[in-house]
Amino acid sequence: MTHQVALGFEDGVTRFVTCAPHETVADASYKARINIPLDCRDGACGTCKSFCESGDYDGGDYIEDALSDEEADQGYALPCQMMPRSDLVLRIPSTSAAAKTEAATHAATVTDVQRFSETTIGFTLELDDRDALAFLPGQYVNVGVPGTELTRSYSFSSGPEDKTVSFLVRITEGGAMSTYLRDRAEVGDELEFTGPMGTFFLRELKRPALFLAGGTGLAPLLSMLEQLAATGLEHPVHMIYGVSSDRDLVELDKLRHYAEVIDGFTFDYCVADEASGSPRKGYVTHHFEPQHLNDGDVDVYLCGPPPMVEAVGDHLNAEGITPTNFFSEKFNVAAAAETGA
Repeated sequence: MTHQVALGFEDGVTRFVTCAPHETVADASYKARINIPLDCRDGACGTCKSFCESGDYDGGDYIEDALSDEEADQGYALPCQMMPRSDLVLRIPSTSAAAKTEAATHAATVTDVQRFSETTIGFTLELDDRDALAFLPGQYVNVGVPGTELTRSYSFSSGPEDKTVSFLVRITEGGAMSTYLRDRAEVGDELEFTGPMGTFFLRELKRPALFLAGGTGLAPLLSMLEQLAATGLEHPVHMIYGVSSDRDLVELDKLRHYAEVIDGFTFDYCVADEASGSPRKGYVTHHFEPQHLNDGDVDVYLCGPPPMVEAVGDHLNAEGITPTNFFSEKFNVAAAAETGA
């Protein structure tokens, strides 16, 4: 049985390789022309030492100088020796350029433009090479703005196994992608994107999780939920989705669908505007319940604008709660209103 291995590089680029039975990660990478750091190939030097984010593997044979027992217990491994027993996610200690690889570029065609409101638009793409695109739920790509030399970064809102890929965009006046999507986008338009990229992605859930979304920061969490709908849950996941005004609320029907089909998933939404008709008002931090944080034994996944990310961190610190894992993605400050990543 083959297994897929995601190689995450220091510059945010992720590349995927397929390991055949009894094949090491290093051998599979070199067959794919990806030169991960390597020296001895015998488990003696430690040059290829990488951190395994998720998955199961046979660590192989190596000496203590290359990888200590403590490091192995922490999740470090040697790709020149490790053989996957499942799909893996590895954090590689080099840039993609040093590994002589780069993010892949994919051509795509617009198949749907969904104008949720005056503030939010979703769009869907069909790829010429869908089978060549692999990504981790939560990651993003750089999308070329048609008719310009500009790119904008958006997280997938669709799952890794979906035949098409989808995105959510916050509309801002004068924004390059906003103007295109609002005024000119049509089914059949062609564009390109490069990726996948990013270290904000779903890990193996070994404890309860709290998903926090601000605005179009909902997109990567929808991708994660699509994955969980396929795999199921062993631990509860609660989401709190916060927006500024009622017109910013999108995809509630999709969240309700996930709550029906994913046993163990629940969600709340809130609106900051006090004039809102929402049953819950204020910010996401106003709606934390003790069971959501599980005395700190919780994985927090947070995507939103910088003030929200900082406010959540400050709130947890003030409450004296340190989550076991805290994964976050801030909107790009330079194009905050336009990006979903």
